[in-house]
Amino acid sequence: MHEAQFYTKLENNKVLCKLCPWDCKLETGQTGVCKVRTNVNGKLLTSVYNKVAVLGTDPIEKKPMYHFYPGRNILSIGEVGCNLHCSFCQNHRISQCYANEFAGFNNISSEKIVNEALKTWNNIGIAYTYNEPITFYEFMLDNAKLAHLNGLKNVVVSNGYINREPLKKLLPFIDAFNIDLKAFTNEFYIKQTKGKLEPVLNTLKTIAKGNAHLEITNLIIPNLNDDEREFEKMVVWISSELGEQTPLHLSRYFPQHKMNQPPTSINKLEILYDIAKQYLKHVYLGNVSDTKRTSTYCINCGELLIIRDKYKIETNGVDESGSCINCQTNNNIFL
Repeated sequence: MHEAQFYTKLENNKVLCKLCPWDCKLETGQTGVCKVRTNVNGKLLTSVYNKVAVLGTDPIEKKPMYHFYPGRNILSIGEVGCNLHCSFCQNHRISQCYANEFAGFNNISSEKIVNEALKTWNNIGIAYTYNEPITFYEFMLDNAKLAHLNGLKNVVVSNGYINREPLKKLLPFIDAFNIDLKAFTNEFYIKQTKGKLEPVLNTLKTIAKGNAHLEITNLIIPNLNDDEREFEKMVVWISSELGEQTPLHLSRYFPQHKMNQPPTSINKLEILYDIAKQYLKHVYLGNVSDTKRTSTYCINCGELLIIRDKYKIETNGVDESGSCINCQTNNNIFL
């Protein structure tokens, strides 16, 4: 086990974890909401340092990340645990598991992960993904620092449920984020994730003010977060607070974990896509076969910049700077 960051020692060997908005106050022997941080005799320790539950190479588009080095690969690592409890979780077998109950860990150092990333073909860096990376904050931060020293990029795929101070400390070492904005009502967050909406919005605004690239994913669940008026409020907020060139991924839901709602209809996804396109320049559909709505077009001249046919990617419409080859417009693409 490894000592955690961002906690305060209290009387009687209690500790107050300050990593995320739960602010867990733990007595000796207690583990936080995240399932991986435990008070051991007045010291907060993390059970997911120098180990991984999942390690593999993915197309960057799988994160999903469409405007950050399209067509490249990225070494991806994950642990167990999460600080939200989504009823529809797509990775519940690892995210809703306690570290001390998981038997599939592989011990590995930051040095070995970085070396693996350096020798992986067509690879741009390391993605912290699969479960919630905030839960393995210390290991992620040390990996990210070492990755930067070796010329690699760092990508975080997260629910955004983190306090401001640890986020600010992490930001200089992360090149891109995909944040899962699960809905735009606090009622949804409380009932379906056990968390709250405002901390996620604060995280998004903090990232947008920094230098990291930002994309957003919204999983559309029938009758829960697909109300067109609420959805329109969300995309208006994204446009005004984060910027109209912020890529938004509308992902089709399929039944998982505790949720047995039927899959999202393609028609509903297309309706929401059209609403989003009124306010945002780059909107994509996910978990569907739709080349038109997963490809990238120039916001100025309409030139087809990036063709996406599942994970077959062609970037013939952009130059080396990521601008349109036809009109030289910047389309918020990193190559």
